[in-house]
Amino acid sequence: MFRQAKWEEPLVFELSKPGRIGFTLPSPIEDIDIQIPQHLKRKNLELPELSEPEVVRHYTRLSQMNYGVDNGMYPLGSCTMKYNPKINEELANHPEVAFIHPYQDERTVQGALQIMWELEQWLKEIVGMDRFTLQPAAGANGEFTGVMIIRAYHLDRGETQRNEIIVPDSAHGTNPASAAMAGFKVVEIPSNEQGMVDIAALENAVSEKTAGIMLTNPNTLGIFEEDILEIAKIVHDAGGLLYYDGANLNGILGKARPGDMGFDVVHINLHKTFSTPHGGGGPGSGPVGVKKHLIDYLPVPLVEFDGKRYYLNYDLPKSIGKVKEFYGNFAVLVRALTYLKMMGRDGLREVGEVAVLNANYLAQKLKGTKGYELPHKELRKHEVVFSAEPMKRDTGVKTLDVAKRLLDFGLHAPTIYFPLIVHEALMIEPTETVTKEDLDAYVEALKQISKEAYTNPELVKSAPHNTTVRRLDDVLAAKRPIITWRMYKELKEKEEIDY
Repeated sequence: MFRQAKWEEPLVFELSKPGRIGFTLPSPIEDIDIQIPQHLKRKNLELPELSEPEVVRHYTRLSQMNYGVDNGMYPLGSCTMKYNPKINEELANHPEVAFIHPYQDERTVQGALQIMWELEQWLKEIVGMDRFTLQPAAGANGEFTGVMIIRAYHLDRGETQRNEIIVPDSAHGTNPASAAMAGFKVVEIPSNEQGMVDIAALENAVSEKTAGIMLTNPNTLGIFEEDILEIAKIVHDAGGLLYYDGANLNGILGKARPGDMGFDVVHINLHKTFSTPHGGGGPGSGPVGVKKHLIDYLPVPLVEFDGKRYYLNYDLPKSIGKVKEFYGNFAVLVRALTYLKMMGRDGLREVGEVAVLNANYLAQKLKGTKGYELPHKELRKHEVVFSAEPMKRDTGVKTLDVAKRLLDFGLHAPTIYFPLIVHEALMIEPTETVTKEDLDAYVEALKQISKEAYTNPELVKSAPHNTTVRRLDDVLAAKRPIITWRMYKELKEKEEIDY
């Protein structure tokens, strides 16, 4: 059994300057009686015996094998994997950020609350909303929060029949998932020949059951929904609300605001648009903004400022409640505000301009290359989606093979097979931090792969050839992942793996 340790001395909190807290640590704890049951103790510890240099070399090698945004172009479409300025990390790791605690008295965290308040003001201005919650843990959590707000709004008005959310066929997969989790029926509508929302299909879809529509603009094809004002009018006239998926905000940054397009709810991916790290499940942050008529339903608490002090306001009787523990991913909020203040209004506008320029430059350089085709409208925003369907038809080389072969050139593959409305899709988003030289190298690699597909298709189909790990059996890798050194050792001895 475990017996609770007893502190010999109390932990003393000393209030100093506003926003700071001092600690007086107790003296060392001695004689803690912790008894581990025998059946939980290991009988044989087969740990590798290694010297310090061997351990250092092992982890150094692992870091060299890993590919990240600091290594090169990371063109995952709709993920917006942009460079993370190191000043963001420096400030996020500052002791007064890293070591504060959410249970501290508000008097001791005025600086933290001010950061949250100021970030909200920036976000409100950038997207044209009236209030924000910083709680949601990332895009999907933000989506769920926004759809729950829409649900609460309709229920509060007694419109219980509104149980449908409209979603275009080009939407992110999390959109219908979030709507379904919130208890809505998902109504899918098709895109037109230009890759935008089919207005006639939307008019047929809306009814007295419509709670709202979830849209990304620019959409997942990188195309701006030029009929957005008409879309907003159709949905609003039917009594529904508009939800903006902010994953592609980088494409209109400083140029257009969702709030001006007619959207009622917005989520922003701070870990995309505003340069904070993401990938591998986190860290993430997906603040949700709303227009005035939805403020009452926001999660609690909201950060308020009375002119003298910042405080947390829990007095929202119609709130949907909390959607994440405490107040959000604070370190990510710090990173985002740092980026915003560093860039300023003009800098953010330039981010959008260069992101769009880079995507269209890449599109024009690759356009006409044998095996690739550019469906729908030619002019794109921040990302471009090619189809390798002609290559597959002519040579048997699939999009997956193209992605694997890119690794041999030391390049990260783009998003593939999405959006689903483009067959054999290659979804490329270069972001604004990529140089012309990087773009040219990426295009040349894709052109070289095209030549190989038509002259030596087996070379592409068996790629990658230059990586530490060759092509895996995707099904086996998912069912039987190698997660310990012992598993690796056993499989290696049985010659079931060759790396």
